[in-house]
Amino acid sequence: MTGPRLPDGFAVQVDRRVKVLGEGAALLGGSPTRLLRLAPAAQTMLDRGRLEVHDAQSAQLARTLLDATVAHPRPATGPSHLDVTIVVPVRDNAVGVARLVRSLRGMGVVVVDDGSVMPLQASDFCDLAGHCDVRVLRHDVSRGPAAARNTGLAACETDFVAFLDSDVVPRRGWLEALLGHFCDPAVALVAPRIVGLHEPDNLIARYEAVRSSLDLGMREAPVVPYGMVAYVPSAAIICRRAALDQVGGFDESLQSGEDVDLCWRFIEAGARLRYEPIALVGHDHRTALGEWFSRKAFYGSSAAPLSVRHPGKTAPLVISGWTLVVWVLLAMGSGVGYLASTIAAAITGRRIANSLRSIDTEPREVAAVAAQGLWAAALQLAAALCRHYWPVALVLAVCFRRWRQVVLIAAIVDGVVDWARRHHTVDDNTQRVGLLAYLLLKRLDDIAYGLGLWGGVVRERHLGALKPQIRT
Repeated sequence: MTGPRLPDGFAVQVDRRVKVLGEGAALLGGSPTRLLRLAPAAQTMLDRGRLEVHDAQSAQLARTLLDATVAHPRPATGPSHLDVTIVVPVRDNAVGVARLVRSLRGMGVVVVDDGSVMPLQASDFCDLAGHCDVRVLRHDVSRGPAAARNTGLAACETDFVAFLDSDVVPRRGWLEALLGHFCDPAVALVAPRIVGLHEPDNLIARYEAVRSSLDLGMREAPVVPYGMVAYVPSAAIICRRAALDQVGGFDESLQSGEDVDLCWRFIEAGARLRYEPIALVGHDHRTALGEWFSRKAFYGSSAAPLSVRHPGKTAPLVISGWTLVVWVLLAMGSGVGYLASTIAAAITGRRIANSLRSIDTEPREVAAVAAQGLWAAALQLAAALCRHYWPVALVLAVCFRRWRQVVLIAAIVDGVVDWARRHHTVDDNTQRVGLLAYLLLKRLDDIAYGLGLWGGVVRERHLGALKPQIRT
């Protein structure tokens, strides 16, 4: 994929987790993982993994590294906040809107009241006149958040539009951190990291602080299907208005997943999207058990409609066929299965070695790549078994003793690994969730999402959201 030329002064930095092979001849990494071979001239352009654009050749290499997802942008500048209009869709949350507007000093704001029982008026924001220029638009009948955002978009004249939900509050510096990415003319959307707005005060709040469905983690990333960040939530995003108009705005027929749909339509149109975790936006998480469980199920219900619109992109797992064979054979738990899985693993290693034949790599590097791939596949399978396929797994566990062992191991491994990865991301002053409590809430989270997923599959009469993608 090619794109418009990056401007001089724009820089990229190779991700620190990318493996450098053959003394710089190739880069292995990205999301999803890929092998990128570098020509000798390209190797000389990189200085400790950094490249600054100064001519057409360096601009092309920088674009290649970005599109291969092995490097991240380091823009020198960006648009002004005066080039941005804030659009706030709201229904029955006047307090949240007022709180949000107070945090947006010097901004143009369009509030779209989507059928609130107590209609919002421009006079409600008179005491905030010194903070922002606020306009209020109204739907007499609720038409959903997608329609509210489109109504706000139509009222904007600036080059960029930021969509903020009424239950969020941006933190200092969020806008500047996001706007810099738009000096790349190919970038259509940038999203911040969404964290908890309040200090966690109960067990679910502490769980959400480390595993909210809206929090996509601490690593910067491109937004690409099957990648580390496959989409970003529309609770807080900034879009290039011209690009948004080009794809037709939000799909108003979707009651959930409209943000995912927008991201993927952008990508299908050739645009680039970025996730920038340095920019932080606080979100008022649902922490009551019933509301929390319902919201997780609501998120799951979007998978089936999305699979109809974007075939293949909602796959519960993306896995190599040979790797799948290895773990299926191991799950059989027989001597024949163990032997066959060893042979399949050897074949997998041989395939990886063949792909690296043109690069001067040592056997231990090949073994490390193969082991990493097998482990990543195991975690994918465990997560899918517990989240997407748990109704099937439950039936098999009831009927077969061996499957009870497999499901139990998958549930423990998935939960423990996830807990270990996430428990350090909270502030030192925040009480952490213990392992057992985390395992319980993780399983409830997965059950809720799975219920929503299977319910959506039944309503849509479409199995695409349950179909894995097996690659050769």
